[in-house]
Amino acid sequence: MVQRQYIFIQCANVAQEERSNSDATVAQTWRVTERHDRRGGERRVKPPLDGPALERLALFYAGRYATTRARLHQYLSRKVRDRGWVEEGAQPDIDALIRKMADLGYVDDTAFARARAAGLQRRGYGQRRIGQALRFAGIEDSDAEIAQASIADGSWDAAIAFARRKRIGPFAQTFGDHNARQKALSAMVSAGHPYAIARKIIDSPPGAVPEQDN
Repeated sequence: MVQRQYIFIQCANVAQEERSNSDATVAQTWRVTERHDRRGGERRVKPPLDGPALERLALFYAGRYATTRARLHQYLSRKVRDRGWVEEGAQPDIDALIRKMADLGYVDDTAFARARAAGLQRRGYGQRRIGQALRFAGIEDSDAEIAQASIADGSWDAAIAFARRKRIGPFAQTFGDHNARQKALSAMVSAGHPYAIARKIIDSPPGAVPEQDN
C-alpha cells in the first residue's frame, strides 16, 4: 500500500512538473499545437532524456498501468527513440532501471500473470488461450506456469462460462444441426478449451448442463 501511494505521489509530481513547464493548459497547448501543425509549422521538440527523467517516466507508467517488465521495456525504449538520450552516442541501461522497479515492487510479473490469468478464465477462456495471452504480454514461462497452475481447478467452470456467454451447447435455444455444432465446437477450441471438454458441452442438448468428469 505504501509503495502504491509512493507511485501516486511520484506520478502527481511528474504531472505537476509537466504543467509548470508551460503557462498554457493541456487543452490550450493541444489546440495551439494542432493549429500550428495544420499550418505547416514545426512541433515543439522535447529535450533528450536523462537518467532522472527516464526514471520518472518509468514511475509514471508503472503507477498508471498494470504492466510487465517486457511492456515497460518497450515503453521506455520507445521514449528514448522518440526523444533521444542526453549523452550523445550512449544508450541508457533500461534493463537496470526495470530491475530497480521490480526490486521496489512497482513491477511484478508474477502478480500480473496471476491477475490476467484469473480475469481471462472468468471470461470463459481456457488454459491454452490464457497461456498465449501471457506470452503476448511478455510473461516468462516460469511466471506463466505459476499463474496457470493457480487457476487449473477452474478449467471446467471456464468452459461452461464460455458456452453460457456464447449461448451454445446446453445454453442454446435449440439443438443445432451438425454444421452449427461444429462451428460452436471450433469456437470453444479456439478459446483454449480441450477438445474432449468442448465436445461434451457442445453435444449436450439445451437445458442439460453436463457434469464434470471425475
